[in-house]
Amino acid sequence: SMLDLTAPKRASSFEADILFGLSQPQKSIPCQYFYDAAGSRLFEQITELEEYYPTRTEIAILRACAPQLAAETKDGTVLVEFGSGSSLKTEILLSACPAIRRYVPIDVSHTMLQSAKSRLEAKFSHLAVEPVFGDFAGSVLLPAAVQAAPVLGFFPGSTIGNFSREAAVRLLAGFRGMLGAGSRLILGADLRKPADILIPAYNDATGVTAAFNLNLLVRINRELGGSFDLGKFRHQATYDAEAGRIDMWLVSTEGQAVSVAGRQFRFRAGERIHTEISQKYHVEDLQEMARAAGWCTRAVWTDPRQLFSVHEFLS
Repeated sequence: SMLDLTAPKRASSFEADILFGLSQPQKSIPCQYFYDAAGSRLFEQITELEEYYPTRTEIAILRACAPQLAAETKDGTVLVEFGSGSSLKTEILLSACPAIRRYVPIDVSHTMLQSAKSRLEAKFSHLAVEPVFGDFAGSVLLPAAVQAAPVLGFFPGSTIGNFSREAAVRLLAGFRGMLGAGSRLILGADLRKPADILIPAYNDATGVTAAFNLNLLVRINRELGGSFDLGKFRHQATYDAEAGRIDMWLVSTEGQAVSVAGRQFRFRAGERIHTEISQKYHVEDLQEMARAAGWCTRAVWTDPRQLFSVHEFLS
């Protein structure tokens, strides 16, 4: 059964969040709204791009460290994944760890949750999948079974990089509260690296990332009666080397007015909407943040080129 505690609220919070973001001096759109059905499909395409190293690198690391993780996993363990998407990385853990008996994916996409449930229950006969519909950064109610069993949290994809440092520490503390004492957390995080590797990953030659970013405007037009003309906005990715942060923007190519849900918003030529931050880390930074949230480091694994890291934390 789907625990759907938030559906009635979500449609209106989308509207409220967009109207609020567009009325700020620096216009912005929260990045969780990328992932409607079309956005989720485009993101899957991004993960397969030549330029986009994070997904394949994280998968290689997970394959390498899975046996070690499995050796520490007690029978009857519940795997809780924050923002599961298509659950492809999850299959690496599930295949390596038959001791995992329940999988609780948390996601804001019903479609993703349902397809993950049917696919994984068909593939792993010993596994019960209990999807939870909701935003993992909010307060989510986990199924009762989680309370009694050993718990392994999973937060891959460097999604942590979409949060400011302060918000990321709050998030990790929230995960600890949700997963409980004695739980483990596996977290994937992108590492700092030269700009010539980083920038193409967010500005690919074939324009998939641009389509993913612009799809936010398509969604606003469809769901909030927006009047965005996609021909008058372009995708931009910038890198702040000192902060170690990629920012994604939608740039207005001319002076224009756009209406959303009956409200008017003016844009100057060159004015930008901020759509995403993607923070890159030093391993020590991340361990320090986890410590501030009450976790201790058990292990960290990286690839030979030091592009990406997978951490194991204990509560």
